[in-house]
Amino acid sequence: MRNLRIILVGFILIVASLSSNDAFAQCSMCTLNAENSVQNGNSEGKGLNKGILYLLAAPYLAIAGVGFLWYKKYRRKNISMNIKDSKINLN
Repeated sequence: MRNLRIILVGFILIVASLSSNDAFAQCSMCTLNAENSVQNGNSEGKGLNKGILYLLAAPYLAIAGVGFLWYKKYRRKNISMNIKDSKINLN
């Protein structure tokens, strides 16, 4: 049953990724300015696209850093503890 569920989820993800449409993440004014600047020989459109990629990468790098620190702090350590089996009096 578990293997069938994994195969079904994988199939749905593959079909969803193959049937996706192209998405343009810029507003209409930014797209128009970037296209016109590249057509006229300016390089400002390339800089705009690099800036968008820079802003896109920043949150992912921050989350990766927090995840790495969390992993380092809370990972399980293999430490053997020698505790006696006697009763402990807490009073």
